[in-house]
Amino acid sequence: MNAAAPGQSEMDRPVDVVAPAAGPTGRWRRGRAPTLDVARGGSADPRTWVMLGSGVLAVVLLSVVSLLPLPYVLLGPGPVRDVLGTTDGTAGGTPMISIEGAETFDTEGRLDMVTRSVSGSPGSPARLWGVLLGWASPSVAVRPLAEQYPADRTEEEIDEENAVSMVSSQESATAAALNELDIAYGTTLTVADFSEGAYAATVLEQGDVLTAVDGVTVPDVPQLRDELQRTPPGEAVTVTVERGGEPADVEVVTGEGQDGSTVLGVLLQPTYDFPFEVTVEIENIGGPSAGMMFSLGIVDLLTPGAMVAGAHVAGTGTIDASGAVGPIGGVREKLYGAEGVGADWFLAPDPNCDEVVGHVPGGLRVVAVETLEDARAAVETIASGQGTDDLPGCTR
Repeated sequence: MNAAAPGQSEMDRPVDVVAPAAGPTGRWRRGRAPTLDVARGGSADPRTWVMLGSGVLAVVLLSVVSLLPLPYVLLGPGPVRDVLGTTDGTAGGTPMISIEGAETFDTEGRLDMVTRSVSGSPGSPARLWGVLLGWASPSVAVRPLAEQYPADRTEEEIDEENAVSMVSSQESATAAALNELDIAYGTTLTVADFSEGAYAATVLEQGDVLTAVDGVTVPDVPQLRDELQRTPPGEAVTVTVERGGEPADVEVVTGEGQDGSTVLGVLLQPTYDFPFEVTVEIENIGGPSAGMMFSLGIVDLLTPGAMVAGAHVAGTGTIDASGAVGPIGGVREKLYGAEGVGADWFLAPDPNCDEVVGHVPGGLRVVAVETLEDARAAVETIASGQGTDDLPGCTR
């Protein structure tokens, strides 16, 4: 032992570290920590085994806990597809949008439809580790499982509904594009179902083809809506239908929509008769939110010159035959999907602006649109490079 130097306390003095040697000789060596030489048959301090076992147990427990299923789903950026490109992204691939029977024109640039991915389902819920990472990521939303998969519907039913709505959105997109270009087409409005408690359910039948209201021909849904607004909610209108191949006039008491408009209380299934064939090739993606981008792609293909003119524009939004752009789910995740593929501009439905503000990735500029006409004008402005500062953004 060394004596303390003058002015040095017992706590400050140098201490000899003495440890057993790593061999069978039993000699003691100074200045070395305990070691275990398995090859020479040495033994470890029991505390070493306790610490080692505790560490292994902790790792195992953390691994098990991280895999625990939780009643959540993770919603993040999904696949991005250029509607002006091909299904596989190669030059020789199948065009995503093809038109037969009408003259089309070359395009340039990108019009990206963006999607949202869903991780987790009733059969395979999200895991704890994924949920924790999702909460920490600005591009991922963690939502209750029951919100994404209501108890009254199965996964298969939801997938089927999404597939049907994708097909319907493609038809509506074509109709909207042709309306934007003043190209005439035919529409058949068939009664598919009724709103709950609607008077129409007592006098109309599923399969009725609606042709006129109060003697005025209504060839499509927008004109039907316009004609109904001539009558206050709660009053009756005369609806002309074809039933079993024969015309019939039926008196229907109207109802009031959520926005105060006059409604029939029927769900119509439009069937379109386009003057040429428009085909959209896309797999494993469902839902109606790509409608607006499909419409823009069809407009670009049917008009001379490249509407996008080399720009990179992404966007999302439902669309109806009149060209009205509707809100969608997952706009924040889709913003990050667009940013991830290098898009410079993003077209967002105006009703989604509240979700957009404060969640726009750096380098991406958002333009708010309400109609296909708005979206087309925005793309043309972006392509020209003139007046982009005047484009409406999401500022509220």
